[in-house]
Amino acid sequence: MRDAVTSLIKNYDLAGRYFDRNAIDSLKSYFDSGTARVQAAAAINTNAAALVKQAGLKLFEELPELIRPGGNAYTTRRYAACLRDMDYYLRYATYALVAGNTNVLDERVLQGLRETYNSLGVPIGPTVRGIQILKDLIKEQVATAGVVNTTFVDEPFDHITRELSEQDI
Repeated sequence: MRDAVTSLIKNYDLAGRYFDRNAIDSLKSYFDSGTARVQAAAAINTNAAALVKQAGLKLFEELPELIRPGGNAYTTRRYAACLRDMDYYLRYATYALVAGNTNVLDERVLQGLRETYNSLGVPIGPTVRGIQILKDLIKEQVATAGVVNTTFVDEPFDHITRELSEQDI
């Protein structure tokens, strides 16, 4: 797992280059947002279970066919598995949020996820929608915690949804 700093260093080292203005600006941006990233992680940590539960309820309100007989979240076991997966996405998105790098998502979440879901018959569309709902709830929670600019929260969640969506075409 890499963070924004180690990734930047690795890229410049491989190219045998000194940091240029873009590298310095990237580092400055990462460090300037550090306190907000930690505040966001703290807000998520404090309310993770409630956020996952709320996202699940909203998803099933929007897509009630998922919890009806024959739906992919029908039965207590499948419903619980859906919430477990949302919690998993939230945890790793939080890691990526603090790191300022989506590498951990690629390594620990996205590799093989589409294949696994396809083999289990899990539809990608509702998964993507659930992650989007989770992101919106997180942004509200982080703003409530006093973080003014919450745009950095988008990156890990958008990365997951983009990767899942692109792979499911």
